[in-house]
Amino acid sequence: MNANDVIIRSEKKEEYRKVENLVRESFWNVYKPGCSEHYVLHVLRDDLAFVKELDFVMERDGRLIGQNVFMRTVINSDDGSDIPVLTMGPICIAPELKRRGYGKMLLDYSLEKAAEMGFGAVLFEGNIDFYGKSGFDYARRFGIRYHDLPEDADDSFFLCKELKPGYLDEVTGVYQTPQGYYVDDADVDEFDKEFPPKQKLKLPGQIF
Repeated sequence: MNANDVIIRSEKKEEYRKVENLVRESFWNVYKPGCSEHYVLHVLRDDLAFVKELDFVMERDGRLIGQNVFMRTVINSDDGSDIPVLTMGPICIAPELKRRGYGKMLLDYSLEKAAEMGFGAVLFEGNIDFYGKSGFDYARRFGIRYHDLPEDADDSFFLCKELKPGYLDEVTGVYQTPQGYYVDDADVDEFDKEFPPKQKLKLPGQIF
């Protein structure tokens, strides 16, 4: 695989449903029986915090194989100020193309564009084994805490990458997940009826 295999571009409104289906296929039964990420994406696009310029899809041979989006949010600094940052996701690659390098290519491209727009840092929940390869580290090492998480709880899922070196120097505080990510299960189930039927399974390794 090389960069010539794919095109990364802005998402088009007329392909929203195709992208939502891609997200659904990618996340189905991964973290819980079924998934909610496709509905989350559907909701986020109309959120004021959604960064339309950072709404990307990846194509290979004319077929959609990946996507990524970003949202504006803040760190509530311990000094009382709010520090503007980004959060990210859902990000996905078509299931049959995972672990081939496409995800890192999409991620690195997206982060480069976010940096070009002047954003200072990205914080979100993810696996350090994958995202560490693109420069993410544990957010605790930047002095940033995850909202509503007890002090002795495992925070290894909470990651951060500075897009501007030193952006979080002298900053300590609490990261806030944008409200758009919190969706009702009943709304997810109703939205999911618009897609082809799929079986929800309880599988080993799911976290919900």
